[in-house]
Amino acid sequence: MKEFIFTMDNKKYHTLNYHNKTVYGKRVFKASIDAGFDCPNRDGSVSNGGCIFCREKSAYFTKGYSSDDIKNNIIMQIEKEKSRIFEKYPDSGIIAYFQAGTNTYGDIDKLKTAYYAALSCGVDGISIATRADCLGDKVMELLAEINNKTKLTVELGLQTVNDNTAVIINRGYPFSVFLKGYERLQENNIRTCVHIINGLPGEGYEDMINTAKTVGKLSPGGIKIHLLHVNKDTPLCEMYNRGEYTPLTKEEYIDIVVKQLEYIPPETVIERITGDGDKRYLIAPLWSRDKISVLGGTDKRQSELKSFQGKALEENE
Repeated sequence: MKEFIFTMDNKKYHTLNYHNKTVYGKRVFKASIDAGFDCPNRDGSVSNGGCIFCREKSAYFTKGYSSDDIKNNIIMQIEKEKSRIFEKYPDSGIIAYFQAGTNTYGDIDKLKTAYYAALSCGVDGISIATRADCLGDKVMELLAEINNKTKLTVELGLQTVNDNTAVIINRGYPFSVFLKGYERLQENNIRTCVHIINGLPGEGYEDMINTAKTVGKLSPGGIKIHLLHVNKDTPLCEMYNRGEYTPLTKEEYIDIVVKQLEYIPPETVIERITGDGDKRYLIAPLWSRDKISVLGGTDKRQSELKSFQGKALEENE
């Protein structure tokens, strides 16, 4: 099999470990933050229900958010995360990860306070999770400002390029809106990581491959590939209980991921090839609890098929 150069782990895809050690010169971990920002898909601006798979905010975050003191709240969360990480990896780097909610959605002064609070903690970079429909002019100006002060990544939750599926999952905007937001980020030289989800309701194999093909043509800085989890207290869970949704099997998921990777340029970092579902709320698929078997199964399948990231692009040259 062809030697793949963007890895230090004998993987056949561009690993995050390789990226971090190449860019930062060390192991890097994310300090997850809840800055208290809402989502237009929940507060009525776009919808009141959110995406059908969303439980709103994860219970992972360190402490309840206080809107009265956003700066100190964020500093507290980062310092607590740093203590947790440094206890095991004292020489590692830290990226402040604005993960909960839509982190470019809100009063611009609050956004600025939040981002600068993270910078004040001496982090190695900032990662901001958001929606493509929340990148207005003032937000873009602020992101460009932050990008000049640290290594910034904006994470966009695309999920699928199929507009019919977007309606089913209640994403709240078409692919054309995603493209506009993505292009604005590229115009400002802001590294972008695109999230896609496999196993969405109504999608078949070709739909998922097409999403990877389309995103691959954009050549983003990174991609996160997720498995759709059925969690308690979500509209998706109700669909599942009514027999209207069937999750992917582990074998199906691995085969899809392996083929998707073939359409992603080797230079794009694969930041994730499966998600971490909260075991307290996970209803299905239960096989996803064993993340190691999914990672190992992907490696094995790539080896069996002599597959590697960017293979299909190379064959089409």
